[in-house]
Amino acid sequence: MLPLLTNGHYAVFAIVMFVIIFSLTLHEFGHAYSAKLLGDDTAEKMGRLNLNPLNHIDPVGLLAVVLIGFGYAKPVPITPRKLKPHWGSAAVAAAGPFMNFLIALVAVNLQAAAWVFDIASLQSQVAQTSLSFLAMINILLMLFNLLPIGPLDGHYVMEWLLPKRYKYQYHQLNGKYGTMFFMALIVLSILGVPIFSFLWSAAQTMSGWINFVV
Repeated sequence: MLPLLTNGHYAVFAIVMFVIIFSLTLHEFGHAYSAKLLGDDTAEKMGRLNLNPLNHIDPVGLLAVVLIGFGYAKPVPITPRKLKPHWGSAAVAAAGPFMNFLIALVAVNLQAAAWVFDIASLQSQVAQTSLSFLAMINILLMLFNLLPIGPLDGHYVMEWLLPKRYKYQYHQLNGKYGTMFFMALIVLSILGVPIFSFLWSAAQTMSGWINFVV
């Protein structure tokens, strides 16, 4: 993110920041809305069941995005015992990445539709650049958050997917070492080790898979 500013690409920086704020807001809203649907009104009572970025964006997390290219939003609070189905925690966790998938799906197909259906308003450089970033950033957010480590959404999903005899072992291991492993990946990535290059490649491949406008 910083190179965009230092190299004078202010318009691109503004587009990327808007996309990140928009995407993180809808990601967290997805968690809050799914929790409400499944019987937990904790997020609603704490003012998180809305699309106001101020209620979802963490200033420090957003600053971290600018400085090191990685950040975070405010976690949505839930009360697991209020969730009616036994798979409620996994569903609420998956709702955030699923929201990112929906955003990417719309962005990819709008970008293609601009040329297939000759939609002039979507053919401008600003529109195409915005849709491209919207698609890639949301696919990356989805894939990254589904990693089954540390505090990421994926570890709740993994606990539900694992056979019962392995759930407790995984829960204990992730609770003890997950955050440490997660932070190690981030630090190595900042230092230049291409830890997440496979996510970028996967995002590029997936963007082709979800393009249904031909």
